[in-house]
Amino acid sequence: MTMHQDKVGFLGLGSYTPQQVMTNEDWEQLVDTSDEWIRQRTGIERRRIVAEDENTVDLALAAAERALTAADLSVDKIDEIIVATDTPEVYLPDTASFLQHRLGTRSIPAYDLGGSGCAGFLQALDLARSRVICGKDRVLVVGVEVLTRLMDWTDRNTCVLFGDAAGAAVVGRSSEAREILAATAGTDGSRSEILTLEVGGTRKPFTVERAEQNLHRRIVMNGREVFKEAVRRMSQAAHEVLELAGRKLDEVALLVPHQANLRILRAVGKRLNLPDERICINVHEYGNTGSASVPLALDQALSAGRIRSGDLVLLTSFGAGFHWAAVLVQF
Repeated sequence: MTMHQDKVGFLGLGSYTPQQVMTNEDWEQLVDTSDEWIRQRTGIERRRIVAEDENTVDLALAAAERALTAADLSVDKIDEIIVATDTPEVYLPDTASFLQHRLGTRSIPAYDLGGSGCAGFLQALDLARSRVICGKDRVLVVGVEVLTRLMDWTDRNTCVLFGDAAGAAVVGRSSEAREILAATAGTDGSRSEILTLEVGGTRKPFTVERAEQNLHRRIVMNGREVFKEAVRRMSQAAHEVLELAGRKLDEVALLVPHQANLRILRAVGKRLNLPDERICINVHEYGNTGSASVPLALDQALSAGRIRSGDLVLLTSFGAGFHWAAVLVQF
């Protein structure tokens, strides 16, 4: 029987990265770039790439199973599945349908959140929390991207940025849960044109001519404007979620931001007056893994002992849309 004093939060976390590593030196053989150029502008040194026989749902399944194991739960205890991804298994149906089948759950609701870019997982986490508050016992949330499969490998400005990964969390009500104290999110669609993948929808449908120009994989990105918006919005969301929870920045033990690039992470840390040692950074190892980046970094920080019982952990992210979000967790 559920008790009112039980907390809504994380029951278990899990993540998965493919085995294949692609270094900056590997990219030097494919496009006109250099290890020095990539490191200076992004801080990225290497990233993980899916194997030929791996797809989006394979990564999602591996992370989900690890989260269930960490929560000490069988699949029949899951009441809903939310998958945040911009690189779905197929166009229709959604990746969550494939994940529900592969996991072997009951015929529970399962659906995707797509189009939010790198903010997707925290948006899904906020939704999962509300679903538990409204009566669901346990919701599985997965952030997964196979960005290297869908990006333009000839565009040197964007291809070196991304990697593949998945992260998952079981959200539920328990006296032992790592409590989600507050969550916030926002959208400014007026800036959508500076970070977008235009070809493939109803505005610019997929055609042979566009495919021959690789436009269906061409990410449009105004790097300077994205940088400014990302720093401003992630910092803003961080302040908002702390205010909602009635907590202060000096109480935060660890900031886990979306791993876009090192310059953005340090700029957010500077705005929040947090030193590098209080910021979780793994972008050098995995690159930008989109909606998987926050749960991947969070799971790794927990496994590495960087998060202890009683720690206040701040999650913040930013993605195309523009969308942004922040979540505050008491471990």
